[in-house]
Amino acid sequence: MTKMYRKRLIPDECVLLKDDVIVQRDDDEIITRWQTLHPKPDFSHGTSYYCLKEGWKISIFYKSDNSIAYTYCDIIDTTYDEASDTYVFTDLLADVIIDNNGFVKVVDLDELAEACSLGIISNEMLVRSLHQLNSLLTIIYNGEFKKYLDVIKEV
Repeated sequence: MTKMYRKRLIPDECVLLKDDVIVQRDDDEIITRWQTLHPKPDFSHGTSYYCLKEGWKISIFYKSDNSIAYTYCDIIDTTYDEASDTYVFTDLLADVIIDNNGFVKVVDLDELAEACSLGIISNEMLVRSLHQLNSLLTIIYNGEFKKYLDVIKEV
């Protein structure tokens, strides 16, 4: 049975995603569905698309009526242990939020800088995070991001 963990650097934690349901998986991508443990007014469930080669997790957050609340993109680093069939998705802190009206907001760059200053993240990981963020923003701005959203919506 596949195990997936979400590792955060700030705060330092590693959480087993025991309730996430894998609906599609291959060497390049994983798509999961999940429910919030405690539904919030903004959203109650979602679908996440782990783009393993690109280093992104694209999540669509849904309201309780199944309408889309917003899209949230994490920059991630993925490690996989084949023997235990275990993934660890490390959040590289930079995130992109896309509102339903198309407004794009980059967030948590201050956390990325703080992690670098405190030695929590290596210079190599900082550079990788920024490159992955740049490639994500490039496809958002040039219109190619829609194909990723279509994949999520088709499952």
